[in-house]
Amino acid sequence: MDTALPAGRYAPSPTGDLHIGNLRTALLAWLFARSTGRRFLLRMEDLDDRVRPESAVRQLADLKALGLDWDGDVIHQSDRRQHYEEAVGELAARGLTYECYCSRREIHAAASAPHAAPGAYPGTCRDLSAADRAARRGSGRPAAVRLRSSVSEYTITDEFHGRFSGVVDDFVLRRGDGTPAYNLAVVLDDAATGVDQVVRGDDLLTSAPRQSYLASLLRIPAPHYVHVPLVLGPHRKRLAKRDGAITLSELTKKPTEVVGMLAQSLALSEAHEMTPSGLLQSFDPARIQRRPWVFHPRKH
Repeated sequence: MDTALPAGRYAPSPTGDLHIGNLRTALLAWLFARSTGRRFLLRMEDLDDRVRPESAVRQLADLKALGLDWDGDVIHQSDRRQHYEEAVGELAARGLTYECYCSRREIHAAASAPHAAPGAYPGTCRDLSAADRAARRGSGRPAAVRLRSSVSEYTITDEFHGRFSGVVDDFVLRRGDGTPAYNLAVVLDDAATGVDQVVRGDDLLTSAPRQSYLASLLRIPAPHYVHVPLVLGPHRKRLAKRDGAITLSELTKKPTEVVGMLAQSLALSEAHEMTPSGLLQSFDPARIQRRPWVFHPRKH
């Protein structure tokens, strides 16, 4: 893979079929990459224990049916575990990690304390003595590995949101079961494949400061972020299976009609039918609708 050429990417988790919101974000990621002369990469974030191989197959088929293409082979995070371990080892050698034995319940209870920063790990295991760590190891509870952060906040710049400052705590790099954590994996994957443009749902905006800070510690340039509006269900909450027909196979529309519907929701076109290549000819990010799109399955 020629990483000398910059790239954008789309990175789904193959835990189920892509819904209309996922497809909308994929279309936008493709348009942003292709319109700026970047490669467009597809990465399967398949480290989760809920991953189903058949889901990955259907996701790829849906993206192709929609008219999206990508450069090179599909990247799988499950093939890159050694790279994640090496990065954790490097950070540990620099004194930038520590073991954490907290359960989710304990973390939630501590994070709910009156003076805790919202969503931040309170540092319970940060300064354990050697004897305390040995006692916890002896109890049989597996240890996660956390970053020893030296900041509590970090600022990134996003194309749609401008300067955004978010919480940076001692976030997990490797879970207790040995699985590399999302924030570590995406930073390393993007850097290794030349991704310098990250287009994704704005529900992930708060993750960007953590990832950008980690990139700085690993001496990796932070990408250009574009966090795009979400698709909401009829009750103005995150789109979910309970909302009805929300996947490509469930919609009673041709792929060109689905692209047309997505383009209309973004204020990029008024055509009833459209293709990604057709949208690319006049794509202008300034025209994109910045509010969430409320999708009513029964109307489609």
